[in-house]
Amino acid sequence: MSDQSPPGSPEPGSVGSSGPGDRPEPADPAADSPVRPDGATTASDPPGFTAPGGPTAPVPGQPAYPWDPAAPGHVFPPTGGFPPGAGPYAGFAPGYPPYGGHLPYGWPGPGGWDPDDPLVNPPHAGVNGWFARCAGAVRRGWRLLLPLLFLTQVLPGLVVSLVSLALAPGGEEPLPADGSLPDGFLGDLAVFGSAVFLVSLLFSLVQCVGWAGGTWVVTRQAAGEPVDLGGAFRYGVRRALGLWGWQLLVSLLVVVGVCFVVLPGIYLAFALALAGPVYLFEWQNPIGRSFRFFHDRLGLVLGRVGLVALALLAGGMIGFVLETVATAPFGADPLGTPASAAVVVAVTVVSSVLTLPVQLIQLVGLVATYAEQRAQEGPVNAARLAAELG
Repeated sequence: MSDQSPPGSPEPGSVGSSGPGDRPEPADPAADSPVRPDGATTASDPPGFTAPGGPTAPVPGQPAYPWDPAAPGHVFPPTGGFPPGAGPYAGFAPGYPPYGGHLPYGWPGPGGWDPDDPLVNPPHAGVNGWFARCAGAVRRGWRLLLPLLFLTQVLPGLVVSLVSLALAPGGEEPLPADGSLPDGFLGDLAVFGSAVFLVSLLFSLVQCVGWAGGTWVVTRQAAGEPVDLGGAFRYGVRRALGLWGWQLLVSLLVVVGVCFVVLPGIYLAFALALAGPVYLFEWQNPIGRSFRFFHDRLGLVLGRVGLVALALLAGGMIGFVLETVATAPFGADPLGTPASAAVVVAVTVVSSVLTLPVQLIQLVGLVATYAEQRAQEGPVNAARLAAELG
């Protein structure tokens, strides 16, 4: 046996030897002292070690850089690139964090909802915030939205009204005294119904061009992106066919609901009011998503859609009263003479033009309502919605 230490074993008292409790014995009494308030390191620290919040220790061979004592210190454990005290940004689906700590274009920044977003009404902002965003959308986009809606909503509606006036049966001849139908009435009624249905079906596709293009204008303007009338038409044409198919299905459901004592139809009209925006922004499952919005936040959606419905009802009543009063002096056949026909056509044109503000309210109100519902599910902003439109 040898009284020498085994090879590689440190001498007692040297750095790296173990003391009581397997703690390293310091080479000098100052090595076991706590970190000083100024962040300086101790003798037992490895070269280049810096205490959290302290100045950066110079590494041998590297120049020393000045340190600002007022600068915020580092946080341990690391936060993955996020500010001290903040976790990952809200709004990401589980398992899909932002790459490298950076947010994709259009996603809201740290802290969630932006209370000043021009389109998205954040939770708890109330109906005043919704009204403010609707008014802002009208103020920003009326110069583009009015001609767009006139060409795609008012003119098709005017054509349908004129076709209805021209083909309406039973206006020329009074009903027989026995109450029987005039000869050929059922045939004329079938022609009238078929013509109005086909014309309405065709022009509803044109109207979908306007709804899609108007949604594009409202959303991109809120995101600060450039818009023009030609771009709105191009986007509307690109998305109109799919939107048209879903709108036909929604209309069929509402009509079937009306046949069942009216109330189911009213319920379906409110529950499916957001199907169009859902399709344009999310590209799929518009009926299911619209139902979910309606049932998850019944009071909120019912209130917003109810306000839009009141505007539509008021506009429709104004047009109906105007046409009734103007055509009443001409009796059962307002198109019987050239003079009366000219007056009736002029009144129909005026009443159709008066629906333009109502069309604008409907478009803006439903888009703002959809954006608000998205905010209820998680942070979202106008830039992200604009990116989702495609």
